[in-house]
Amino acid sequence: MITPLELAANLLTALAIVLAGRNNVHTWWTGIVGCGLFALVFYGSHLYADVVLQVFFVGTSFLGWWQWLRGAGGKPLAVTHANFRSLLWTVPAGLAATAAYGVLLHRYTNAYAPFLDSAVLVFSVIAQILMMQRRIENWAFWLLVNSIAAPLYFTRGLYLTSLLYAGYWVNAVLAWRLWRRLAAAQAAAPRSAT
Repeated sequence: MITPLELAANLLTALAIVLAGRNNVHTWWTGIVGCGLFALVFYGSHLYADVVLQVFFVGTSFLGWWQWLRGAGGKPLAVTHANFRSLLWTVPAGLAATAAYGVLLHRYTNAYAPFLDSAVLVFSVIAQILMMQRRIENWAFWLLVNSIAAPLYFTRGLYLTSLLYAGYWVNAVLAWRLWRRLAAAQAAAPRSAT
């Protein structure tokens, strides 16, 4: 059964995710509210890594908001690609962190699906950091997260949340394409001005 809390969390978070995909700075404040509500939803479902993740999202959303507005010498950040070398170590480090946190949850809590829950946490952190920096590759990590999260939430009876995470997967594909076009346009702009 969908609770009013789950509905409100999903509506605000869906709005934030669509705004992020459209490279709109209002993603941040809507995300802060939505993630705060989701922390309560996940706590009630014994998805403790997701509770921690929502707290992380709230904190980093304030920083992301500031960075998008004034992060590059007082000017808004441009959409760019991440450095390939930095991405090369990210996946193995993410897998190691997932395993370590999953073991902790398995041993010390009554967490449901501790390793899957941990993967959602770890790779969401990576995606969020890349998004805060307006790196195009954040959308690849969101695709991975949404591929894990949608079925995980479905198994906990969070059907609306599961459905929206499937929608977030589609949004990530579309956003990835849009951000690539934005980066190309921004990179070409200085050349056309000369």
